[in-house]
Amino acid sequence: MALAAENAADRVDQLIILTERLTKLVAIQAQAFEQHRPQDAAPLVDETARLANVYRHESARIRARPELIAGAPMVERQRLTRATEAFDAVLARQARALNAAKTVTEGLVRAIAEEVAAQREKGAADAYGPSGERTAKRTDGSAITLNKRA
Repeated sequence: MALAAENAADRVDQLIILTERLTKLVAIQAQAFEQHRPQDAAPLVDETARLANVYRHESARIRARPELIAGAPMVERQRLTRATEAFDAVLARQARALNAAKTVTEGLVRAIAEEVAAQREKGAADAYGPSGERTAKRTDGSAITLNKRA
């Protein structure tokens, strides 16, 4: 999907609106992750993805054809630059929040897996046969796999 701009000034105005809306959505999502409430970010995912796709497409078009915005007034192009800088800053904030959430989640999964493994090992070491004699370690055939790249 592309912007339907009539001229360079119209294209810049539409890009400013798009960029500011994306900035707002990403900031809300970043705040949700910072507050450990990822469920609050979920309802915004579809709109954010749709707008991000338009933004990506339009950014690529402008890189390939700078004349698409060259005719816009300098004041408007400066507004677009500031909006883009604000968007970049909020993207960095969201990246930090997502990385922190990922680190916490991985730590929890690792701790749970280690505890399960320790419990299994303890249970296996305490195996006794019907006459009370100690039996060989048993294995239950199940496994826990941790993917360090998750």
